[in-house]
Amino acid sequence: MPSLQLDGITKQFDRHTALHEVSLTVQDGEIFTLLGPSGCGKSTTLWSIAGLHQPDSGSIAFGDRVVFDHGRVNVEPEHRNCGVVFQSYAIWPHMSVAENVGYPLKLRKTPRAARERRVREVLELVELSRHAGRYPHELSGGQQQRVALARALAHPPDLLLLDEPFSNLDAKLRDRSRQWLKTLQSQVGVTTVFVTHDQDEALSVSDRVAVMDRGRVRQVGTPAEIYEHPADLFVADFVGTANILAATVVEADGTHAVLRVDGVAEPLKVPHTDRRLGPVRICVRPENIDIQRGADASHPRNTLTAKVDSQAYLGDHYRYTIRIGGTPVIVTTTRPAATGELTVSLPPEDIRVFHEEADSHEENHHAPVH
Repeated sequence: MPSLQLDGITKQFDRHTALHEVSLTVQDGEIFTLLGPSGCGKSTTLWSIAGLHQPDSGSIAFGDRVVFDHGRVNVEPEHRNCGVVFQSYAIWPHMSVAENVGYPLKLRKTPRAARERRVREVLELVELSRHAGRYPHELSGGQQQRVALARALAHPPDLLLLDEPFSNLDAKLRDRSRQWLKTLQSQVGVTTVFVTHDQDEALSVSDRVAVMDRGRVRQVGTPAEIYEHPADLFVADFVGTANILAATVVEADGTHAVLRVDGVAEPLKVPHTDRRLGPVRICVRPENIDIQRGADASHPRNTLTAKVDSQAYLGDHYRYTIRIGGTPVIVTTTRPAATGELTVSLPPEDIRVFHEEADSHEENHHAPVH
């Protein structure tokens, strides 16, 4: 049984529709991430789950317990049993670490001995036992974040809700915190809904990801599915680095198609299950573009000659900016390549093709064809 089910959630603020009939299923024990740019509706979704926003329609259930059903059920936030970690952590500055963590238990009138025992257990879990008597101003940002997590876990929650909890940390500490959270969550086993705009964060910690845009869910899938098989051009462009090129399908038999990239004489052949001809956008990741060297330069698959605009050495890889048909394209490789011109090939299986279609909401949606 899923731990969380959202069905047709819509939310408006004045005349702005923040969520358009959002439906999601989160399985028991998984880390499920809501990913998208600012204003996409991910935090509104999270606060609707927590009960801090009341949707205008739809329903929300925790397992078989309905916590919201428009016009019929609306369980108060304090009775939903969600552990929440805010972006700012929201820990009390006048309370010690132990007092902050024990506060939810105190509100529930947990006996003092049981409360102190649970605080010790949770602080040990988040590796802060030695700091129980300290105050927030005596802690680092990463330690404050762990206090907030410990407080959210003090009274075992049905759901753990995290709203960009690492955004205030520096890059190295953020990376360590992600891995620590993933380990902690696997130990605790609590179903977790995680909100972030950071693609690396979403890909590294999640079991599954929902990519959101303008109040709608564009795609739900594992990190690998989202990155390697984006459902539309928005997902392809938002998640990771994507080279997007304008092209035209000139031949299509339902199995393969011949494309002509704007400004390029050599045609490309790709797997293609759509018979439509005409304008498309193609997407290829920087690491999937092959730089041909020596005897490999005669490689027959979608081979092009491109001018090198710039290059950079980034420690574990080289990054080249080349031009294909006048469009800047990024290529990454672990080995240095020649300057001036490069012979590159675009492996057919790594090219994603999107037909542009306007839907009834006057937005550009891009249907993938593989």
